[in-house]
Amino acid sequence: MVDENITVSDNSDIDEGGTAELRGYLSKWTNYIHGWQDRFIVLKDSTLSYYKSELESNLGCRGALCLKKAKVKPHEFDDCRFDVSVNDCVWYLRASNPEEKQQWIDILESFKVESGYGTSSDSSSNGGGLRRHGSVTSLQSTGSNGRTSRRLTEKIAELDTYSELLSKQSLQLQNYFDKCVASCPQINDESVEAIDAVKLVDGGVDLRTQSGDAGDVGGAGEVRATGASFRATCGATLTTLHHCLDLLRRRERQARQAEDLYMALKNQLTEARLASKPGPDHEEGPHSTLPDDEFYDAVETGFDKMEEERCARVVPPAERTRDQVELPPPALDNRLTVHPLWPEINRISTEQIQAAFEEVGGGIGWQLFAEEGDMRMYRREMEVDGMVMDPLKAMHKVRGVSAREMCHYFFNPRYRYEWETTLETMTIVEEISSDALVFHQTFKRIWPASQRDALFWSHVRADDTTYAVTNHSTSNAEYPPNTGACIRLFVTVCLACRSSWPAGAAPTRDNITTSIAYCSTVNPGGWAPAGVLRAVYKREYPKFLKRFTGYVVDQCRGKPLAI
Repeated sequence: MVDENITVSDNSDIDEGGTAELRGYLSKWTNYIHGWQDRFIVLKDSTLSYYKSELESNLGCRGALCLKKAKVKPHEFDDCRFDVSVNDCVWYLRASNPEEKQQWIDILESFKVESGYGTSSDSSSNGGGLRRHGSVTSLQSTGSNGRTSRRLTEKIAELDTYSELLSKQSLQLQNYFDKCVASCPQINDESVEAIDAVKLVDGGVDLRTQSGDAGDVGGAGEVRATGASFRATCGATLTTLHHCLDLLRRRERQARQAEDLYMALKNQLTEARLASKPGPDHEEGPHSTLPDDEFYDAVETGFDKMEEERCARVVPPAERTRDQVELPPPALDNRLTVHPLWPEINRISTEQIQAAFEEVGGGIGWQLFAEEGDMRMYRREMEVDGMVMDPLKAMHKVRGVSAREMCHYFFNPRYRYEWETTLETMTIVEEISSDALVFHQTFKRIWPASQRDALFWSHVRADDTTYAVTNHSTSNAEYPPNTGACIRLFVTVCLACRSSWPAGAAPTRDNITTSIAYCSTVNPGGWAPAGVLRAVYKREYPKFLKRFTGYVVDQCRGKPLAI
């Protein structure tokens, strides 16, 4: 992951009133073979584009998404990952830290627009989404409940009838009021008292004489009947309107429930469709659905890529040196013997050195699984809580180097990056003494396995004719396990070497032979397919031992022999 901050450019080609251009590096998932790759991401004019690198940003993008139709979703488990999708096109992206991820999400979300019934992401992902229509369209549309639809139609018909009645009754009452005004000249617009047509009739006013049409109006009884009918029609109208509102609310709830169900089913369908394709969610752990053979293919490709990078790397001649002063001392450093870790270091180192050259036959259960020339590799199958922890032992012979030189290059951190291809970072946590150090190492992530780190002490010592380096996991409050993206693995490793040469002769590069016993027990700290781990061990451990011994032989060529 390239550690670059998000940058916002203020160049002149940005439209006035528009948004600034956003660019930066993110990890983008490519496929299950190559996994995550660093890509240069550019946001401009509401379009998200990506390039292989910043240098290629002027050569045309490799892909683009319109953010106005995109859905931005943070990952449920990965704090650094978020997905950007338009329909079935999904970009899986990872930032270097959660803060950078949130910054990208906030900016991407700001480009989205409201559309239809829900958000733009909802509407874009289903071809426009479910729109909330106006009341007239809703009344005319067919509801999900037939009974509700029929009742609403009936109530609308009732309202039409009441509308006609109210129109006739209001005209009739208005006619009565006009006659009252004509019969009582003293009434004018400035009168503040209410006029009761019934009282006027009871007082002797004959409304029919004023109208000239005996069929138009009646007496006091008719006025009272018309007023009562008007009140009853108004009440019925209001009651029916309340019923209509209740029915509309019910239809609104049903529409929302239908939309929620639709979106849930759509999301399930989308997840099922994506699950059928290799993606970054096919990762190590209980959520992985990647088959074991594809898991191994991806891991194998990752190791091949590291090997290619190592072969392409040229070490400057100035770095191909060996400091005589820093060779492993033949005696213990007194500073180590007073350190709190000394009892553990002494016990485990002694046990590992004794076990290194023990025979592998008998009832111990060692199985030979690789053989090449003088090198033989053995293992014992062992699982703890479902995790493979197979102890491994390699026996090898190397000519032309001494045991002291082998352990020098294995222990000294100066050379570790040169022969350890899986190493990403290395920190010396504590320098206990000249023959004991505490390391924290982060290993390169090989998709689909999770990234690992290790915290361990390393001790080199001479025991009679044997030199040995022992590494064993430890703890430190400043480096707690499993707090970031890395899973903590636990190791016990011992490289024990014995040199021999013809009796009576002085040791030289031509006659010295070093027998090597390499023992390793690794707890991966997290889930991974047992078959894949064993296949990786079978492939990588012989290559590692051959690579390391070849490196030491190459480094010592032409230099004085150190015994």
